[in-house]
Amino acid sequence: MSKSSIKAALLQVHSVIGLVLALLWAVVGVSGATMAFEDEIQAALNRDIMRVDASAARRLTPDELVARLQTAGAFGKVSAVTMASDPTAAVRIRFARSEGGTRPSSVYVDPYNGHLLGSPRTEDFFATVRKLHRWLLLPGDGNGYGRKITGAAAICLIVMLISGLVLRWPHRARSAKIWLKPNLALRGRGLHRSLHAVIGTWVLPVYLVTALTGLTYSYEWYKAGASWLLARPSATAATMQPKAPRPADAAKADAGAGAKPLGVDRVWSTFLEQQGDRYGRALLTLPAGTGTVVRVRSWPRGSSLDTARDEFRIDAVTGRLVSADIYADKTFGERILASVLDIHRGAILGWPGKLVFMLAAALMPLFTVTGLLLYLSRRRHRRLARPPVATLVPGE
Repeated sequence: MSKSSIKAALLQVHSVIGLVLALLWAVVGVSGATMAFEDEIQAALNRDIMRVDASAARRLTPDELVARLQTAGAFGKVSAVTMASDPTAAVRIRFARSEGGTRPSSVYVDPYNGHLLGSPRTEDFFATVRKLHRWLLLPGDGNGYGRKITGAAAICLIVMLISGLVLRWPHRARSAKIWLKPNLALRGRGLHRSLHAVIGTWVLPVYLVTALTGLTYSYEWYKAGASWLLARPSATAATMQPKAPRPADAAKADAGAGAKPLGVDRVWSTFLEQQGDRYGRALLTLPAGTGTVVRVRSWPRGSSLDTARDEFRIDAVTGRLVSADIYADKTFGERILASVLDIHRGAILGWPGKLVFMLAAALMPLFTVTGLLLYLSRRRHRRLARPPVATLVPGE
């Protein structure tokens, strides 16, 4: 097969996949760009409820805070509590989904007196954008078809990136100008091709990283393969621990008292014994079912990375430490696995990386438009290049 035939076949594959998935990629890209600085936007818009005046008074324990909150209204079952070592930081409390599948807005409370400070603005908006980005707002969320569709789209994006790179490989491949400088003097089809190819080269590394990391959220086999490749067998097994058995006294208590809320003060005490004053922020996530093991994620002071955290599992009834996963003890490969989300959104490079990834994601609609214009232009060119069909005139 000749070189021109291979490129013609690649162009056909590139065009077909692009036409089918261009709109989907644009939606995923724009929604991802919208979430790039979510934390900063939330902090700016909700400063009045996220901060309190520091006090010499004792800060309330998680159970005391939940108890005082419940007296202020019916908020439903608590699913998570975020505590901070900063004396001016409010406590955030999240709630479990209702029977109808909806999740109430989280609230911030004063850590010194338990007073309700309010619900964060834009929380519902970003929650919807996140569902759109991950699952396309399809039913079932992470357990529905949306997760598989976005995963398949990520695989196709990798094919598009490779095929696009081969198709535009110039004769003077070592010339940075050819690779990186669009020809803005062109008009029409030439300009569209230049923008599509050159800007596509700019963002190719970013798109490749986001596609490869995004697949870990779509396919278990891909995540398992990455763990096999990068993590120690012992570390991989630790992440797949079965749920800790419930103590017999806890089972009897449930049988006699019914759906009694699970207290987490013992969890908090055990966590403080482990971390002391080294933690900056801690998220206590209660079990969704009838279990008693609470997951505690801990971020150090001044940490800007969401995934650079320690993780503990502590039994809420006995206060026993079930397991501890310390970030500092991880190997380089395991840190890569732990930091997949920060790599996916560019946060691993700080705010400049987040900005670059945001701009690249926001440019995705450009390829949708220019790709469609190029396709229509090729069709028109082929139609004009066809020889005219001779017509028979009666009597000739």
